[in-house]
Amino acid sequence: MKKHPMLTVLIILGIFILCLGMVMAIYNRFSGLSSGLVFSNKVGVIPVEGVIVNSKDVVEQLVEFRKDKRIKCIILRVDSPGGGVGASQEIYREIVKTRKTKHVIASMGGVAASGGYYIAAAADKIVANPGTITGSIGVIMEFMQFQELTKKIGISLEVLKSGEFKDIGSPHREMTEQERVLLNDLILDIQGQFVKAVAEGRNLPEEKVREIADGRVFSGAMARDLGLIDQTGNFQDAVELAKEITGIEGDVELVYPDTGKLGLLGFLLQGASNIIIKTVTDSRQPSFEYRWAGPAQP
Repeated sequence: MKKHPMLTVLIILGIFILCLGMVMAIYNRFSGLSSGLVFSNKVGVIPVEGVIVNSKDVVEQLVEFRKDKRIKCIILRVDSPGGGVGASQEIYREIVKTRKTKHVIASMGGVAASGGYYIAAAADKIVANPGTITGSIGVIMEFMQFQELTKKIGISLEVLKSGEFKDIGSPHREMTEQERVLLNDLILDIQGQFVKAVAEGRNLPEEKVREIADGRVFSGAMARDLGLIDQTGNFQDAVELAKEITGIEGDVELVYPDTGKLGLLGFLLQGASNIIIKTVTDSRQPSFEYRWAGPAQP
C-alpha cells in the first residue's frame, strides 16, 4: 500500500463500485416483485397515437407494466382513428389478459374511433371528453385503380396466377362481381368479430351493438348515453379514477414508456420511413382495417 498508493485507491474504488452495482441489481430485481420494497404509488401510461399499424410496442409495454408490481394500474391514452384489424385485435387481447391481474383504464383524446375504440373496449373503464370523436364500429377496405393511367403512358401488366382469385383487388383491372361478393362476405365476418369484441368488453347485448355498428361516429357524450364509455372527463379524470379503483391516496407517479434516445432527427427519419413504407404497401396490397376514414378532427 505504501509503494503503490494510487493502485490501492483504485482497487478500493473498484470494489466499492462493484458492491454498489450488486446492491442496485438486487434492488431492481426484487422491487418489481414486492410492493413492500417501494415507497411510491405508480400508474403506467401507454400512449396509442395515430394510425394503428403495428401492435408490437403497445403489447410489449402492457406486458412490462403488468409484471411490474410497482405499477398499480395502467391507463391507455388513445388518440387514434384506428388501423389494422390484426394489430387492433392483438392489443385488445393483451388488455384482456392484463385485466386478470391489473386494472386497465382507457382515456380517449380527440379521436378514438374504429380500431381506437376497439382496443378501448377491452379496458375495465373508459373515460372520454364530451367532444371526443369515437365509435365508427365497422370495417373498411380501399383499392386504388391504375389501369387508366397505365393505358395513357403505354404500360401493360400481364399476370399469371394459380387460381381465379389470386390477384383479387389488383389495381390494374376492374373487380369482378364475384370478387365483390367474396370480399363483402369477408368484411361481414370481420365486422362480426368487431361487434362481438365490443359486446364482450362493454358487457352489452350483441344486438344492441349491431344496431349502431354501421360505421357512424359519436361524440363522447353520445357514447356515454349508449353505454360505449363509462364517463366523460379528461386525462386527469382518468388518473383520479385509477386512484379510486386501486385505493391509491395522495399523489401518484405517472410512468411512461421509455421511448429511447433517438433524438429529434431520429424521430423525423423514423416517421418519414414509416410513412413511405405504408404508402408503398397500401398502393400494392389492399388491407382490411378498423379505421375511421373521416378527418382527424371534427
